[in-house]
Amino acid sequence: MLRSRRELTPYLFLLIPVLIYFIWIIAPMGYTFYLSLTDWDGISSPDYIGLENYEKLFRDKVFYFSLTNNLKWLGTFITIPVLLGLGLAMALNETIPGEKFFKMSFYMPMVLAMVVSGLIWGWLYHPRGGLINFILETTQLVEKGPGWLSDRDIVLWSIIIVAIWRQVGYVMVLYLAGLKSINPQLLEAAHVDGASGWRTFWSIILPLLTPVTVIVLVISVIDSLRAFDLVSVMTRGGPANASSVLANFMYIEAFNNYKMGYGAAIAVILFMLSLIFIILYLYRVMQDEMEY
Repeated sequence: MLRSRRELTPYLFLLIPVLIYFIWIIAPMGYTFYLSLTDWDGISSPDYIGLENYEKLFRDKVFYFSLTNNLKWLGTFITIPVLLGLGLAMALNETIPGEKFFKMSFYMPMVLAMVVSGLIWGWLYHPRGGLINFILETTQLVEKGPGWLSDRDIVLWSIIIVAIWRQVGYVMVLYLAGLKSINPQLLEAAHVDGASGWRTFWSIILPLLTPVTVIVLVISVIDSLRAFDLVSVMTRGGPANASSVLANFMYIEAFNNYKMGYGAAIAVILFMLSLIFIILYLYRVMQDEMEY
């Protein structure tokens, strides 16, 4: 009897967190899948309509436009912040004057809430009173500063710049942690053998940073697919859906247009896209564990 109680104890400790996880995560996910098959305004009873929301979604030009913007965000996010973060980590991994100050300065944007970052950059981008246009016009680089958040051609990239500004510091910290875990004797041996700095980086440091790079890429992919806060605060997807992304499109359809079922269908598509990269990441992690 005592032995059976001891065997049961771990499961009892797990019961509450598993129950909470089911109530707050699994159940809402399942309900979202169900809602995606209904026509619901958020007030009356949902009407089951099958796959009509998905059929309508794949004929919706705004959906494809938002998906394209997400892919642009994704392509930028897995290149520029990763390269800049790695470069900063390599530079700040050395003992230099003001090292702690620079680390803190580059990571500080990540501490700010997305909404705060969006408001700050919204002021900076202001076409008349904004600091950026003021500098451009004062230095006579341009006669009249552009409308950063009102020009269809540049609005998306203006928001992505803000996202990069936040992301670089986070990537830098992850790579710094990875660099600290590298055995200094390996680098000393490469130096003794006459390897150049670039050769040491390419042949020793970068391969040893592969696990960190995988984490950084997966986080960057997921962050790019669920981009919402900055778009919502700075443009709400405008002008004319030029900066719309899937998460923002979903929010507008569900909570502004009261098409809860349609919004749920967009959420399911977004979840499926994220799931692809999560599965790839888990597969890579499991492979590494099996090798060890």
